[in-house]
Amino acid sequence: MAELVPPGRSPQPEGWWRSAAIYQVYPRSFADGNGDGVGDLAGLRGRLRHLADLGVDAVWVNPWYPSPMVDGGYDVADFRDIDPVFGSLAEAEKLIEEAHGLGIRAIVDIVPNHCSDRHAWFQEALRSGPGSAARARFWFRPGRGDGPPNDWRSIFGGPAWTRVPDGEWYLHLFAPEQPDFNWSNPEVREEFLDVLRFWFDRGADGIRIDSAAVLVKDPDAEPDGQDPYTDRDGVHEIYRAWRRTADDYGDRALIGEVWLPDQDRFAAYLAPDEMHTAFNFDFLSCPWEARALRRVIDTTLATHTPLGAPPTWVLSNHDVTRPVTRFGREDTSFDLGDRRHGAPADLRLGLRRARAAALLAMALPGCVYVYQGEELGLPEVEDLPEDRLEDPIWFRSGRRDRGRDGCRVPLPWSGDAPPFGFGGGEPWLPQPPSWRDLTVEAQAADPSSTLALYRKALRLRRDRLGDGTLAWRSMGEDVLAFDRDSGVTCVVNLGARPVRLPEGRSVLLASGPLEQGELPPDTAVWLD
Repeated sequence: MAELVPPGRSPQPEGWWRSAAIYQVYPRSFADGNGDGVGDLAGLRGRLRHLADLGVDAVWVNPWYPSPMVDGGYDVADFRDIDPVFGSLAEAEKLIEEAHGLGIRAIVDIVPNHCSDRHAWFQEALRSGPGSAARARFWFRPGRGDGPPNDWRSIFGGPAWTRVPDGEWYLHLFAPEQPDFNWSNPEVREEFLDVLRFWFDRGADGIRIDSAAVLVKDPDAEPDGQDPYTDRDGVHEIYRAWRRTADDYGDRALIGEVWLPDQDRFAAYLAPDEMHTAFNFDFLSCPWEARALRRVIDTTLATHTPLGAPPTWVLSNHDVTRPVTRFGREDTSFDLGDRRHGAPADLRLGLRRARAAALLAMALPGCVYVYQGEELGLPEVEDLPEDRLEDPIWFRSGRRDRGRDGCRVPLPWSGDAPPFGFGGGEPWLPQPPSWRDLTVEAQAADPSSTLALYRKALRLRRDRLGDGTLAWRSMGEDVLAFDRDSGVTCVVNLGARPVRLPEGRSVLLASGPLEQGELPPDTAVWLD
């Protein structure tokens, strides 16, 4: 495939993912092109100019496959087609082509751990009965007496085993409608290599790998001692085969969702013959504290640099509380499953910190991700009516955990009232009326808006930052300051008092107003 070079931009060096700014689209909530209240490919195609104007290098689209939508599309019924609610396969191919025309690469989301219970393979397994070759593609087991094979628990809550009418049980680490594939089966391995080739043949530039560390498992083990399904050694031969397939297509990237606290184990996924890059969840979950952030940044760079792999810097995604709300809590410590709905967040404070955190993330060496709506400074919607919640976590937790719908509310594009230009129908999740000042239309006309900040930052980042190195400066225990090899200095004040900025430097960009050569609390600045 020819090198993607939009007007006015120089060709990227080999390994486009090393310094890319990647925009994450949750398609149900991005833009609705046909007026049914659900985002679709027509809506995304119609808003590609927004991504080009923002200055991103690639778009990652969450699952768009045929699906009963039990888990927002992560219950896939067919890995080689598009759900009619989103459009058609021909439209997906057109989207990739149009994105390429704007210099934007396309990343497809692959879900290898499980499928939908409507998938043809699983339906065949149900019909074929115990001991069949069709069942060997999944984890079917006899129970213990009247109970499941063991006491494994689902990540979404409740047991991880569901019984079928003939008495056998099947494993699902997530919802019962998401049966796990048996990755010791050669048919499963070859199937997914073919899925990769299918999307690479259609122009996909990268693959985001969902739940990448949980494919290999020992379902006959009790959940004690070594984790029976997370980060088992056999997973690496799978990704070595995936890498060989990606390399056959040239400049393609494998991007892993790898949730591991052990940096040595995490690093194994970034071996030269495995993934090109993986998400940095330590940075996403770090509290708003200078020492903690410095420690995470240092550890991240120490892990990636010897491997020659670029770090990734992520502040939010479709599974976690939006940073404006998260940073507005009195306690900014954050667990990845944290969806607190206690005391209201201070959204003004949260927005200040989120804007500063964005400049910090974009100034660091490597690639950066922007989750849709992050560029608008959207807060979490924590008061969605209970009868509108759809996340399976809500139901599987006995309606105690409200789930992830609050960060998936459809985007506001224009106008003074819902649906804010999202589409002609009522959005699948309701938008707060208070978002009237946060629309793309409103912020595009305001040079001090969060949208304006992201546009300026992403363009400066492309020209002056991205891949490379940094050197720390000492400016106090509550301040993060470093020099990039391009000559840009980033300073972030996480303390309670203003700090004096280095003299003789010009301001390239600041996350908030400066005060006579001083950097206020919860503010970041880039200096030339």
